[in-house]
Amino acid sequence: MSPTHAPAGAARQGSLRELNLALVLGRIAAADRPPSRADLATATGLTRATVSAVVEDLLAGQLVSEADPAPRAGAGRPARGLVLADTGPAGLGLEVNVDYLTVCVVDLAGQVRHRTVHRADLRPVAPEDALARLVDLAGHARADAARQGLTLAGAALAVPGLIDDSGQVRLAPNLGWRDVPVPELLSAHPALTDQVPGVPALMVDNEANLAALGELHSRPPGPASFLHISGEVGIGAGIVLDGALFRGVRGWSGEIGHFPVHPQGRPCRCGGRGCLEQYAGQEAIVTAAGLVRAELPADTATARLAELAEAGDPDALRALHDAGTALGVAVASVVNLLDLDTVVLGGGYAPLAPWLCPPVLAEIGARVLTAAWSPVSVRPSTLGPEAAAVGAAGSVVRRIVARPAGWLGRAG
Repeated sequence: MSPTHAPAGAARQGSLRELNLALVLGRIAAADRPPSRADLATATGLTRATVSAVVEDLLAGQLVSEADPAPRAGAGRPARGLVLADTGPAGLGLEVNVDYLTVCVVDLAGQVRHRTVHRADLRPVAPEDALARLVDLAGHARADAARQGLTLAGAALAVPGLIDDSGQVRLAPNLGWRDVPVPELLSAHPALTDQVPGVPALMVDNEANLAALGELHSRPPGPASFLHISGEVGIGAGIVLDGALFRGVRGWSGEIGHFPVHPQGRPCRCGGRGCLEQYAGQEAIVTAAGLVRAELPADTATARLAELAEAGDPDALRALHDAGTALGVAVASVVNLLDLDTVVLGGGYAPLAPWLCPPVLAEIGARVLTAAWSPVSVRPSTLGPEAAAVGAAGSVVRRIVARPAGWLGRAG
């Protein structure tokens, strides 16, 4: 027997252990209440001895912890339940957008343990410099995570643009990025996260996709199919169908911001004309509301719009109505094509939802063929403006839950 090859039986045994670890941890993660070892044996079909051995591995690797047993009537000692640990591995979520950088840390249970938002206009900033600022923020997040007993197991970066399979940003028109090799630029910072077998050190994805995934896996869980729209300076959409993100052939689906709502209308940074972003993007709404000269900081523009709308300011109300109408035209086309019944307004749209939803619904009612028999709901995101960064971090921890053997191998 060659010394470089493990025996077939050993390989099968190792694979079985990996499957059992993933099966048990997945059940704990999905449970509505902390399951006991006996509950897990019943749910998985594994023997109690196997479950107990798997749970001990998960406890030792800081992937689960024991919860206090719930009071119960009758004789016998109540069994202790198991929950995802609040120490151990965590995910690092990063976002670069037109006017801010966001960094957050999410633990295995999906709780946000650290969040930093740095406001700045990044359009005049070179990609290398913008990413260097992000790395600096990530360093502070890493230190804070360590103080809480967390280890960053991987990172995911959200960018408002077209990302290819290698993580290169092919085009982010509102940032002015084209063919930016993000993984290569960040490879100079290997200490950004701890490498875990089977988990990429850095994943790069479209910010609207990651926001949609964050919404999909939020607690309580959202619908299995929906359209998530991130409204910032640019507008992106994440499409979730039957519990899975729809990416398209090249992973570039969801560019709703470049739907032409007025084909001969205003020129757009993408090179087209009349794109939705020119009528419903954050800067378009602020301009229509007459707030440009006020030179509002990016972090107060949405709040100021909401404040004015609540006070009944006619310019703000008109700007929001017109933006909602343009948005509704684009959304109606998507609903007609994909037969969705839920639209989630995220990013800067979430706090403006009370004024955007009525015109969006009006356009859906007028333009969607099935609207009379199949109503479409339009609501704000449960995760708010930082949904993309939270979704990015969550994508890391979900990979740990799906393949805990990689973390245990590293931890051991």
